[in-house]
Amino acid sequence: MSNHVYKSLELTGSSTVGIEDAVSRAIAKAHETVRNIHWFNVVETRGHVVDGKVAHWQVTLKVGFTLD
Repeated sequence: MSNHVYKSLELTGSSTVGIEDAVSRAIAKAHETVRNIHWFNVVETRGHVVDGKVAHWQVTLKVGFTLD
């Protein structure tokens, strides 16, 4: 088994659909420019309310990836 060194970065995804969609959007966008993403950890969940209803979900996560 190889020894890995990980670097992490913090992202915030948003969605009108839900928390999982916000996470998926953030990871998909990061994947466009960051290689070797292996894990994520949700740090914070919050939302935006309009007229008494949830308008947007916002999820902050740390994403870990291996260095080449």
